[in-house]
Amino acid sequence: MSLSPTAPTAPTAPGATAVTAPAVTAPVRALALSLPAGRLPAYLYDLGALREHADAVRRALPPRVELYYAAKANPEPEILTALSPYVDGFEVSSGGELAHVAAAVPGRPLAFGGPGKTPAETAAALAAGVARFHVESAHELRVLAALAAERPAPGPPVEVLPRFNLPLSAGALHTSALSMGGRPTPFGLDPSEAGEVMRHLTGGSCPGLRVRGIHAHLASGLGAADQVAVAESVVDWAVRLFERHGAPLHEVNIGGGMAVDYADPAARFDWAGYGAGLARLVAAHPDLRLRVEPGRALTAYCGWYATEVLDVKRSHGEDFAVVRGGTHHLRTPAAKGHDQPCAVLPVAHWPHRWPRPAARGDSVTVAGQLCTPKDVLARGVPAPGLRAGDRVVFALAGAYAWNISHHGFLMHPRPGFHFLGG
Repeated sequence: MSLSPTAPTAPTAPGATAVTAPAVTAPVRALALSLPAGRLPAYLYDLGALREHADAVRRALPPRVELYYAAKANPEPEILTALSPYVDGFEVSSGGELAHVAAAVPGRPLAFGGPGKTPAETAAALAAGVARFHVESAHELRVLAALAAERPAPGPPVEVLPRFNLPLSAGALHTSALSMGGRPTPFGLDPSEAGEVMRHLTGGSCPGLRVRGIHAHLASGLGAADQVAVAESVVDWAVRLFERHGAPLHEVNIGGGMAVDYADPAARFDWAGYGAGLARLVAAHPDLRLRVEPGRALTAYCGWYATEVLDVKRSHGEDFAVVRGGTHHLRTPAAKGHDQPCAVLPVAHWPHRWPRPAARGDSVTVAGQLCTPKDVLARGVPAPGLRAGDRVVFALAGAYAWNISHHGFLMHPRPGFHFLGG
């Protein structure tokens, strides 16, 4: 059910993309309307919806495809705990994430990735018994080998997956929202270094390490068909590399990057089609295990950012709704350059003695409280008659939202956090 008071598709400025208003779940709507104004803005997380979605993803993936959650997308302890029964482990990308995730979901397997690992972080990961290291450079490999050799009580060899910046097809480059491979980037090893890295890992110069496979997260925002095509090309490249060096290939990590459509919050990545494609791929390689590491595609849908309209004003023929909070709480629209899908929840009661401002036109631009014109959450929101005191609920706020935002700018209060169905 759409809670926008008008048709779901907003009129947009020239060059903008029409955004479909989200269907707000009943528990989220009830909480967004019941919170006092002084307790807004607030993040509302529907953990029941998260579990249902994670279970469907898990069931769509075939055997020999491991599901890890990229904790960088949303590391709230309640989110990690809700996901834990449905995932095989968690991917962390810093020493801080490592300590945080290990405390939130103790005993779960961890994979340590990301560029720029410090020696102290690598040593901490070794001491914590991290299951996999995604190695991003030859220097990082040398540091890991030296620290692994210096462990006070050496255990089994540390399992390593070198990350390679492999070519990406023209089609995938064109459709991806964000490319980490197929072009010059700071992510992973250049394919030209593959031979040297494999010789180090298989030739006895890194006795504390064991190469398990490769990692190749190349792009984000791809649909299922493109994701399967990328996986096939990565596996083909890895098989040939390991055959040349006479090493057994146990695992290929194909990363995450499953598309989330902010213009149409009801659209979902085709997990069933993706799982069927991966099933064909693992059937062709009976000794191989694949790993996927989605973040946004698991948690985006469970999160909402609820706030209150403080003021409605008109400027040069356009209506603006100024809300509590803004992009210092929900940076996603500014970071991605899009309009965050939202629904308006009208509020009849106006408790103040001064007049209540209202929109004159059929649509508004929703802006935050920051002293910058970039503090815009959504444009062209259909809201005729929108008034100060109404509530606005932003969808797809369960990933790369609060945790990537510039919280300290202007020193506004921190939002509240509420977990439904915990």
